[in-house]
This record gives sequence, structure tokens and C-alpha cells, in this order.
Amino acid sequence: MTADTIFAPATAPGRAGIAVFRLSGPGAGAALERLTGAPLPPARRAARRVFRDPADGAAVDDGIALWFPAPASFTGEDVAEIQTHGGRAVAEAIGLALGRLPGLRLAEPGEFTRRAFLNGKLDLTEAEGLADLIAAETEAQRRQARRQLDGALGRLYAGWGGALTRRLAHLEAAIDFAEEDLPVEVIPKVVHGIDALSADIRNHLQDKGRGEVLRQGIHVVILGPPNAGKSTLLNALVKREAAIVSDRAGTTRDVIEAHLDLGGYPVVLADTAGLAEIVGGTAAIDPVEAEGMRRARDRAADADFKLLVLDGAAADPLAGLAVAADADSLVLVSKADLLADADATAARLADTLGSPVMAVSATGGAGLAAVVETLTRAVAERFAETGAPVLTRARHRLALEACVEALDRARAAALPELIAEDLRLALRSLGRITGKVDVEDLLDVVFRDFCIGK
Repeated sequence: MTADTIFAPATAPGRAGIAVFRLSGPGAGAALERLTGAPLPPARRAARRVFRDPADGAAVDDGIALWFPAPASFTGEDVAEIQTHGGRAVAEAIGLALGRLPGLRLAEPGEFTRRAFLNGKLDLTEAEGLADLIAAETEAQRRQARRQLDGALGRLYAGWGGALTRRLAHLEAAIDFAEEDLPVEVIPKVVHGIDALSADIRNHLQDKGRGEVLRQGIHVVILGPPNAGKSTLLNALVKREAAIVSDRAGTTRDVIEAHLDLGGYPVVLADTAGLAEIVGGTAAIDPVEAEGMRRARDRAADADFKLLVLDGAAADPLAGLAVAADADSLVLVSKADLLADADATAARLADTLGSPVMAVSATGGAGLAAVVETLTRAVAERFAETGAPVLTRARHRLALEACVEALDRARAAALPELIAEDLRLALRSLGRITGKVDVEDLLDVVFRDFCIGK
């Protein structure tokens, strides 16, 4: 519990049906009574109230008041909620009225959730899941965030932490209570447990960053020679004029990004400069165009998927293929509306490349639906949910890698004391993810499992 009471709007500014303000802290109840001139409503039951300016008692608005006494609230503290009409003037007046009440202050960003963590209502992974849920823009992001907020990731790490705590407690008992009648196989069992736990964490780390990518957006880059129709394809996929389209080669000099929802998965689609140096051999390239091509190559190296666009109207479409097709590439032959037999052209190019090629007309729309369907299927296969929760942040990965390193050192250590020290470091690394590290847990296991001193 904290000494001060905070308040903040819980809804975005602007005109809306309702505006919501929340208060948290020991003074929340008194503030609500002062603002309404009425007793607190029954816990967790909505009550209609008139909200008044404490400066002169004038009515600001009438709405709904809610009361959540500690500890049964989001923050674990006394929490009050005010719901008024959502006009900008009403919301500003309520905010000013709250600011005039003694003992209240405006909350800092994230302070409500921080208090929920400090009061044991959420662990760090759940708090991050809440932030991700608020920021989610697609269905796949919502599902992942909801699962993390529900505690799936925290429970996984807590399970590992519990297993590690048990191994460490047994080892500490073997070291500190050697005179007691403890099982002789304690240390071999500890070492076996280290091996099993290390294998589980390593498997968890081998996820190709699926959760992190899903949070930030799946990066798909469009590559190809100048005038192949890359910018037209981008505009057709996002259904707006995101990139300038011109018959003149080299219109796109920088990376142009647009966001796309593919089957519930967030995609960051990037149009890039044409890779002109492979067309015409020794043609001179100005510095700006060269920088655009460098950025295109860098983006291709970091992309999750690539759309390789060949100019279907060119005498030799393959002359513009600057990046080799791989398992994460989809090769397209553009300008299908200008070809006598687009499917035959695509089949001939596919035979030469040894990988599928799809014909598409970004201007006429032919083949576009098939491209979207194929790309959506590829994204879904890569990022589909599995049985186990996935890593969603780099800090999780770094902490788990540190944990595995400590377990490896423990496995190789010659003395029980050294094994114990590395297990403590591994446990601390796990605890940094959820924000829970408690040495008392070791004592609980020691005395529960071995009944020391009975």
C-alpha cells in the first residue's frame, strides 16, 4: 500500500459516449464522497451520482460511481471509478475537480499497473501482457497478449523457478546439514534435474522469435529491379496510395512502409528501391540510388518474408532477380495484364528458378487475391499458436540465456558449493522475468522436504 492517492483518465481524450476516471490509494473513498456529497456505493455495484466541483459545489455532470475496496481491486488498493458523459469539456472539468481535492495527484504513466505489480496483483509478464493487449491491432496480437495476461508465460517460468528452487534447497540442505540423515542421492538428483531444466529452457528459446515478431509486426519486403511494379503492388495490397507510382525508373529511393492485417496477423510491408546494378551491367548509379539499394539489401536481410517481383514486360524478367529465392520468398511476375499468357510465363520462370512463381497484375487485380492468400497462409504457418506460450520480449530471452549459462556452469562445477552458487544465479535470472525472487522459498522447501531439526 502506498501513502498517496492517484487519479487519471482511463479513456482517450476527445468526444465519446462516456469518459472514465480512476482513483487508487487510501484517499480514493474520501475523494469520491467529497466529489459526490454522498456515501460510498456498495462495493462493486454501480450507483448514479452527481459529481460536483469542490471549489463551489456546482454540478459538473451526473454519471456512475463505482467503489472497489482493497484488496479486491486492480491495484490491490482502494479504487474508485467515475463514469461521466464523454464530451471534452466534461472530462476536463472532472479532471480539474479531482485535482482540487487535497491529497490527490495525477498518476504517472503506467502507475496503476505498477501498483498492481507491487501489490502482487500481477507479475511482470502479466503487466507486459496487459500493455500488449492495449496496443494490439490484430487478432493474433490480441490472442497472444490475452494469453500472457492470463498468466500462461508467468506460470511456465514459475514452474521452472519452483523446480530450480527445489533443487537448490536440496543441495543447500546437503551442504549445510551434512550431519543430518539426508538421502545420499541428493546431489546426483540435483544434477539430473539441472540437465532436464536446461533442456526445457533451450527448447523454449528455439522459437525463432515468433512472439517478439508478432508483437512488433511481421516484416515483408518487396524486392526487384526498377519499374518492375513494386510500388504498384504495395499500393494494391494496402488498398491506398502509400507509394508514388511512375513509369520513370528509380522513383522509390528509400524504404516505404505500410501496415497490413493478413488473416489477423500484423504485417509491416516495405517497398524498396530497385536494384539497378544487376540490370544493364556497368550502368552508372548515382549516390542516392546506391544508398537506396543498400537499404533494400539490408531490409531483405532482416525480413521475415520477401516478395521478389520480376518485370513481366521485360525481355528477360530474370535479369532483374537480385535476391535468390528461398523458403521465405514468394516470386511474382508482374504486369500479367500485358502478357499474352501470364500463367505460361510464370510456369517457364518457375522451371528455370526451381521455385514457384505467381503471375499478378497489381493494376488490374488479376492474381492479387491468390498472392494475398498464399502470403497469409505462409505467415499463419510460421506464427500459428503452439501448445506452449512464447517469448514476447528481448528481456525474457536475455534472462533465459543467462539462466542457461548459469545451469551449464553448475553442471560442470566440481564442488557442491559452486553448483549452489550457479543455481542461485540461474534462479535470480528466472526471477527477473516475473519480478519474483524470494530466498524464503528455499527455506520453505528445506524444512518441508527434509524436516530439518525435527
